[in-house]
Amino acid sequence: MSFPGRAVQRTWHLVDAANQTVGRLATTIAPILKGKHKPTFRPNADIGDYVVIVNADKVHLSGKKWSDKLYRWHTGYPGGLRERPAKEMLERKPEFILKKAILGMLYRNNLREGYMEPRLKIYAGPDHPHDAQLPEGVKTLPVHPRKRRGDYHFGLGSRYSETPFQVGGSKAKTEQEGV
Repeated sequence: MSFPGRAVQRTWHLVDAANQTVGRLATTIAPILKGKHKPTFRPNADIGDYVVIVNADKVHLSGKKWSDKLYRWHTGYPGGLRERPAKEMLERKPEFILKKAILGMLYRNNLREGYMEPRLKIYAGPDHPHDAQLPEGVKTLPVHPRKRRGDYHFGLGSRYSETPFQVGGSKAKTEQEGV
């Protein structure tokens, strides 16, 4: 079963990063860049979509990561190891925090460098220059479910029970008989 690369249809996704945790947001965006949400996914082919992320300066890190998490790089010169805490990195380059988290979840190969990375567009504020590429009336991707917000459902959805646990056998039997 082969799928010609000429027939790949790429769509544009809009993501609002305001008040979202960096790691949870990255786990939502990385599969879209890979193309894993498509039935024609192949790990050796470039099938992913474009992702536009706005409000990257309003992301959230849990715990004490704002002071404890360090971003390190080397300048190439002797003794050139540099590091910055996440709080300072957010002030200087807010896009870099999300970009490093998302690209860290992608395979380190030629597809990442040449194809997936250029399709990731990150902007610090709510404005972006990709209005022409986004479809009419596009909505942002849904927020990753969190247990604290009450929208985490363990994959069962609301069709099984409105309560967080099964109350008893009689309620479950009457719902099954009515369906």
